This record gives sequence, structure tokens and C-alpha cells, in this order.
Amino acid sequence: MNYDSHSPLRRRRECRRRVVARAAGNLGAGCRLVALLAFAVPVYAAPALVNRLADHPSPYLALHGSDPVAWQEWNAPATRMAREQGKLLYLSIGYFSCHWCHVMQRESYKNAKIAELLNTHYIPVKVDRELQPALDAQMMDFVETIQGRGGWPLNVFLTPQGHPLYAVLYLPPANFEDLLLRLHQLWQQDPERLQEVARREAKGGEGPGAPELSPGQVAEHTKNLVRAALQHADDIQGGFGSQSKFPSVPQLQFLLNQYTREPTENIRGLLELTLDQMATRGLFDHIGGGFFRYTVDPDWETPHFEKMLYDNALLARLYLRAAAALRRDDYLNVARRTLDFMMREMTDASGALYASLSAVDDQDVEGGYYLWDDAELLRVLNAEEYKAAKRAWRMTDAPPFEHGYLPMGGGDLASIAGDNSGSEDEAKAILARARHKLKAIRDGRGLPVDKKLLAAWNGLALASFAEAARVLRDPGYANVARRIKDYLATELWDGSRLRRAVSKDSALGQVVLEDYAYVAEGLLAWSEFREDEATLRLAAEVIREAWSRFYKDGWSLAEHILIAQAPTRDVLMDGPMPGPSAVLAQASLRLAQRTRDKQLRNRVFSVLNSGHDEIAQNPFWFASHIEAMITAQRAAGTR
Repeated sequence: MNYDSHSPLRRRRECRRRVVARAAGNLGAGCRLVALLAFAVPVYAAPALVNRLADHPSPYLALHGSDPVAWQEWNAPATRMAREQGKLLYLSIGYFSCHWCHVMQRESYKNAKIAELLNTHYIPVKVDRELQPALDAQMMDFVETIQGRGGWPLNVFLTPQGHPLYAVLYLPPANFEDLLLRLHQLWQQDPERLQEVARREAKGGEGPGAPELSPGQVAEHTKNLVRAALQHADDIQGGFGSQSKFPSVPQLQFLLNQYTREPTENIRGLLELTLDQMATRGLFDHIGGGFFRYTVDPDWETPHFEKMLYDNALLARLYLRAAAALRRDDYLNVARRTLDFMMREMTDASGALYASLSAVDDQDVEGGYYLWDDAELLRVLNAEEYKAAKRAWRMTDAPPFEHGYLPMGGGDLASIAGDNSGSEDEAKAILARARHKLKAIRDGRGLPVDKKLLAAWNGLALASFAEAARVLRDPGYANVARRIKDYLATELWDGSRLRRAVSKDSALGQVVLEDYAYVAEGLLAWSEFREDEATLRLAAEVIREAWSRFYKDGWSLAEHILIAQAPTRDVLMDGPMPGPSAVLAQASLRLAQRTRDKQLRNRVFSVLNSGHDEIAQNPFWFASHIEAMITAQRAAGTR
């Protein structure tokens, strides 16, 4: 797989058509823009722009500050420039720790000839997806519809009026150069026609239903989701699908909750298989703890090595809950090692947590920070530790990566103990010493960090640390949670609205629904853990603002996106994180129950009682929404 995707299984709904997939006029039904591009020839003009990203407070945007491409920021002046000059916007979306984003930068954006084409014929704009999540979601929806897949780098050509026209993911430089030439010539020949092609037909949400949920309808959605999850499941390796493997936390969390409601062996089997594989194979960092974002193979063994705050926050909480629901104490260790990694390697002096760790080390080697060659292992470990580590962490065959081995679990502890003529406890002690030594060496290596402090992701981290402090009775986790809470309350909340992010003491990005939803969830978790009435009141303010800003007879991801606005939606899908509308609904139900706010409770019920047709078409991607419906239904039965 040569791109990064957050939803490899997403089945696009047939009823959602995109005009961009059709050509206009006399080209005939079924012709696509791709066909139009075949007739283009190159035309050149003089470049006029300058790169505006040098020393940008976003680490990702700053990486592109020395490119010969004259990158603009995503803002009103850039879109106005496109309209005034009659040029297409070239919108390139990525993020700091993305492997293929780095590859495309090295191959294309450092290429003087390609830079000249972009600077002359387009308005090139670089976007940090973590600062513009609503824009990223809208463009991801577009590319998945026309290409059948999604990921980053996500590169979209927009008309000056802000309509997506065409999109590609990673392209080799020769292909990318050819596309730039052809699309420019086509735009020169007939811009009105392409603008018509780019205008999308879209239908907004239908609005809220009655403030009552049908038990039969909720039961039907639940049954269909369980069936879909089991159909998508990989019965051999765990997880979902048969190619790249993602943690899919929203779906796993739903199945775990469903198992506690109605225990069945097939659900338990899928959960344990998946959780075991994720924790013992290459998705988990067996030296330093924490999870990588995904693996490119179906066996969970070959990660793209970026580590994201949101993944680790969600997975720590998932393993914490799985330990109780499945009575697996070993899952508590996975949760602890993930939380400890976040405390140790992602915590800012302010108390908030960093966004991500790069997949590429300071020597420009993907995964280099985590890989070991045999010579280094022999130099660092004594003979006993070397032998045990090689067996325990599956480093006996030829190295699977160019730069060495990635330690992963799966070794038989009893066999290791036998090799060393000792007990399993002695084998564990040997491995602990080996891990400590390797971790000390690794700490001396260089790994770039995206030090943005994001409201939404810190909200997720707050919820995880607060729950861990409560369940594990760990004062260290309680202290981390308190500091995150304080940062959110004093630095990212100004008394009436949230800020999206801070980097280098600068406020960045556009605040979106997920910021309000995840922060509210985290604040509620802390208020419940500490019985903190002041934090409960703050959570209530955040929830009220979220409803006011993002719900108008349907959900909007953001208040303003600067391009042709997408319609409102009755229900928002899960991605790698739970759908923000579902998270806000759950938080609102908890708040309504604690404050006995009947009006808020009825509003949640009304909003959950909509979008049923969309959910029925593909329940797998609405796991969090269906879980919220179940919660509401149970609340209705107890009021």
C-alpha cells in the first residue's frame, strides 16, 4: 500500500453522487475528468508567488518552508488570490508524522521543475490536517468518492469558487508533473465547463425527529452492526479487512460494550484475537510502549511508524475496559505501558500532550528510531540478554526491514526460561534488563516530535487518564489528568469558546465540533472522578456552545471552511476516532442525567432519532452513534 488511509473498509453509499465524476456537454455519459486530461498540452507562464511557510508555528507547515514551491497558508487571501487570478487552487493536505507526505515532499515539492509548474499555473496551498480537520474531512470524503480510497498526502484541485474538481494521493514525480500540465491546459481551454463539472449535488440533513427512540429500530441497528463487524472481521489475524490493519477503536469499543450486554463466544473470540494481535505484534512498541498508527500488512507486523496521541489515548482506555469486561489482567499491563509512554514521551511542560511522533527519524529513515541491527544488539546486550531478546521479540530470522529488526512479541516464555535453565520469572527479569538497555540507547537517538497541543486530542487523553486513575487508583495518572484539565480550562478555553491548538505559544487552526465534543467528554470524566462541580459547570458550558455552533437542523463539522460549504448531516461517521456528534450526544446525556436537564435530554433524543436510512446502509461506520442510541434507550427506561 503506497498511501496512508484512515478508513480502508469504507463502503461508499451509492445514493451519494458526485458531479465531478461526470464530464459535461457532448463527451457522453460516463466520461470522467480523467478522460478529459488525456488531451492536454503544456503551456507556461511566469511565476509570481513566494513561500509563506518559513518558521511557521505548525511543525508540519514549517517543514515545507524551504520548498521551492510557493506555498500559501489556507486562508481568505489565498482563496481571494485564486478568484482574482482565475487559477485553480492546489490544496495539499498532510501531517507531520506521515511517511508518504515526506516522500512526496522529497520527490516533488523539492523538484524545481514541478515547483515552477505549481507556482505559475496554480495557487499552491499547504494544509496541516490537524489544524483544519473539517476541511480535511470534506476533502477526504471527496477523494474517497472519486478514487475509491483515501489517505495522505491528500491533494485536491479546487476551482476558484471553492468546488473540489479532482484529487489524487501520492504520485511519483513524473506522473505528478504530467497531471499538473494536463489539468492546467484543460482549465485554460474551458474553465466554465470544468466549474460545472466540479459543482456537486448534495442533500443536507432532514433534521431532528421526535424525542423518542423506537426500541425495535435500535435493536435492528445493533443487530446489523454486529453482523457487519463479524463479516468484515479477519478470523485468522484479527481486526477488520484483509490488507492494512488499523486499530478501529470505535467498532471494537462497541463490540466490547455489546459483549457486556449480551455475551457471545463469537464476539469474545474476535475481541481477544484482535486485542492480542495488536498488543503482541508490530503495532505495539515493545521497547518503549505505545501504539503505532497502523500496519501496512494484514498480519500486524509492518507498521508505518508514526505514533498519534489520539490512537494511544483511545487504545489505553479500550484495553483498560477490556481487562475488566473479558477478565484479562494482561490487558491492564498494555494499558499501563501505553499511558506511561504518553506520560514520558508526549507530555509538554504545560501539562498538555503533544500531537504525534514522526515516522521518520532525524536521519530521514522511516522507523529508524525503532529498528535494531544484530551488531548493535550484540554490543548493547550480554549473551544471556541477547539470546532471550532474540527469541522473545522474534528477531531470529533475517531482518524484515532494511535497517534491522523491529522487536515484537510472540516468543514462548517457557522456552526462553528453558534456554536459560531458569524459571519464567527469571526469563521475565532478563527481558526487563534487555528492554531497559535498549530503551536507554534508543533515547539517545533523534526522533522529530509534532509539539502542537490540540484541544480535541487532549480531551481524549484527559478522559483516558481520568478513567485510569479511577480504575487503577494511580495518583500519577490522576496528576497527569489534572494538568491536562487545567490546560484545557485555562489555556484553550477563553470563557466562551475553545481554541483548536497551540504551537510555539501561538493559537492555530480552526476550532471544530470534535474539539468541543472530546473536550466535553474529558471534562466530564474528570468531574466524575473527582466530584468536581467547577469542572462539571465548565463541561456544561462547552456542551452548550457545541450545540449552538454546530447543530442547525443537522451537524456541521465547522462553522466556516472558506470553500463551498458541505450540507449539514443528520449523523456523522466514525473514523479513526469516534464520530464527534455521537460523543457529544453521549456527553450531553451524562450531563442531562446529572443536572436533571429534561430539555437537553429531549434534544439529544430528537437528534439521535434521525439519519436512520444512512445508518442502515452501512452500520459499521456508525458504531459510536448506535452506541449512543443504546445509551439513550437505556436512560429512557430508567427515568
